[in-house]
Amino acid sequence: MTTLEKDGSHKELKVNFYATTCPNAEDLVAKEMKQIQAEDPTVMASLIRLHFHDCFVRGCDASILLDSGSGTEEKDATPSLSLRGFDTIERIKRVLENACPKVVSCADILTLAAREAVFLSQGPRYDVETGRRDGSTSIAKETYTNLPPVNGSISAIIGVYAKKNLTTKDVAVLSGAHSLGVSHCSSFSYRLYNYTGTGITDPTLNNKYAEKLKKQCSPTDNNTIVPMDPDNPLTFGLGYFKSVLNRQGLFNSDEALLHNKATRAYVAAQASAMSSQQFFDDFTQSMVNMGRVNVLTGTSGVIRSVCGAYY
Repeated sequence: MTTLEKDGSHKELKVNFYATTCPNAEDLVAKEMKQIQAEDPTVMASLIRLHFHDCFVRGCDASILLDSGSGTEEKDATPSLSLRGFDTIERIKRVLENACPKVVSCADILTLAAREAVFLSQGPRYDVETGRRDGSTSIAKETYTNLPPVNGSISAIIGVYAKKNLTTKDVAVLSGAHSLGVSHCSSFSYRLYNYTGTGITDPTLNNKYAEKLKKQCSPTDNNTIVPMDPDNPLTFGLGYFKSVLNRQGLFNSDEALLHNKATRAYVAAQASAMSSQQFFDDFTQSMVNMGRVNVLTGTSGVIRSVCGAYY
């Protein structure tokens, strides 16, 4: 039995939690996010990833945002160093603090911002359960054992999801968020130049795609970025699944989806789908599922006035 099943804290979450305490909260987030997207559409993918990292380590409690400057928090760990969007969340928090001081949690802001990021990228706009409270603990080393391994096998990835009470289907569905965003060459160059430490190219990579990536990324390139979906990195949709099925997944974790019967079947179904609707419906449910992971509700946790601060 998982922690989530034991404490049942997610049962205190509900849609429109702030209806009486801050009735315009979701509209304010949506308005600010629309402006943010106009200024920098690439941050949409970053906010979804930030929400994901938050929920997988200690649950959806905004612990990823905490920053004492000591270099010991989740955001300081190696898996977090490429995360973006911290300033964006603080910006939204200031808007909400001005309207409703110390009412809306940073954990809920992360969740709402991720929803708007999906919608503004031509994905679904779904109901979000709110009522989370913020945690006061953030430990860098916990990221290494709680986040799915980027270079891990599909069984290892499924195992990490299972510990969060998430299913094999959730693995395939949430991976679809890779239809948005970019990655530094350093995050996948081993697949191009030194797969499994043997100095070869990952044989599972599409040959033409591998050659294209090599032209963009040298073996020591730490700065160049490439789209995770080679066709359209700013649009949320089915392009990711088509890429994975064509062996054009950027990460080993993308390729890994083809090595499990259930996840491969889902990838194949969405790659050939005539409409995005089934994926959108599935993604909505998987985001709700993830948003319930080990949440703090009721009198647990706090409501921070600054998302990066321990108060």
